[in-house]
Amino acid sequence: MPAAGRAPDASAERWRAVRRWLNQNRRELGAWAAGFYPQARRVAGTSLLCREEWIPDEPLELPGLTLRWRDQPPLPVVDGTGPQSEDVRPVSGDGTRYRTYSEALAAIDPPSVFENRPSYRILGADLSGPARCMEFSGGHYFDGINVGEALAHELAADWLGRQEAPAWERLPLRSSVGDPCDLARRSVLAAVTTLTLRRDRSGRASFLLHWRDPAKVTHAGGLYQVMPAGIFQPADGTPGAQDADFDLWRCMVREFSEELLGTAEDYRGLGTPLDYGRWPFFGQLDEARRSGRLGVSCLGLGVDPLTLVVDILTVAIFDSDVFDAAFKDLVAANAEGRVLSGPESTGIPFTDEAVARFAGGAEPMQPAGAALLRLAWHNRGPLLAR
Repeated sequence: MPAAGRAPDASAERWRAVRRWLNQNRRELGAWAAGFYPQARRVAGTSLLCREEWIPDEPLELPGLTLRWRDQPPLPVVDGTGPQSEDVRPVSGDGTRYRTYSEALAAIDPPSVFENRPSYRILGADLSGPARCMEFSGGHYFDGINVGEALAHELAADWLGRQEAPAWERLPLRSSVGDPCDLARRSVLAAVTTLTLRRDRSGRASFLLHWRDPAKVTHAGGLYQVMPAGIFQPADGTPGAQDADFDLWRCMVREFSEELLGTAEDYRGLGTPLDYGRWPFFGQLDEARRSGRLGVSCLGLGVDPLTLVVDILTVAIFDSDVFDAAFKDLVAANAEGRVLSGPESTGIPFTDEAVARFAGGAEPMQPAGAALLRLAWHNRGPLLAR
């Protein structure tokens, strides 16, 4: 613990040590962070935060969900560059503080996947009323890192530095954010988080999990997650991609390819913007969806209590023959971590016991993954009957 009156250690070495301790203790830190929001609603009894209108009464098929675009969004009140974030922005070699958390991360401890790609900033959502919509504007990946990962770092630094549980009054950046479900107050990027279910002819289902390697990823390293999951963003930064890829299904298919088959994120061979009509894998899944052998629904969205990032919670139910054909080359590891498929490559049995194990606290699971497993299990009747 620093001596009274002594400024916190702002060195890169100290910052790196806190960052690595954060990645080793995200589960415990997330549970503690959730306690700062006792009035917030929870998704399916987990620590994932939400508003009432973010959870539909029943699974919402993607065609029934409208995505709206806003050209002139409100400027974020908190962007991670103000004085409240000073303690999580260390001093660089020239004696000045890094301007943003992402600059510090890139210079001191960069993960293997770290690029400031164009992304879609979520501004709000209503999935329970007649509109059934989400509203977005433009943004970049580092916008979310500069607030979200900085919040997690701030919490870890306070806990590690004092060897005691963090206190709200010692977290100026988190305090400045205010309501975690006020998505217009900060730049919030959304991950499209999908539970992939393989349904056999008997109606039984299984699912895959992903262990996110902290050496490879920026967010949620060391935790299990359903898969695939990825930031809602265009396939590339070329003109026209923002409009062409403003589609949850297209984002999901790219993530299926990258996470389950281990393919690269470079789609230039298919044109810029990406010409989905030239991509056989997209055509294969799209045809299965049109024929009813692959169903895709949205079950809601929520806010991670540690980083305050948003997850759009979706589920994809594959007939077993479609799954087996599409993922015959299912990988054991990818660019972001390990793939867990249970005793067989067909996945972990989708049972009450498995859901309780991964969503009930026995395993280090991301809140969004735990919430999605519980929501899917609650809705298993209509989901698996399709």
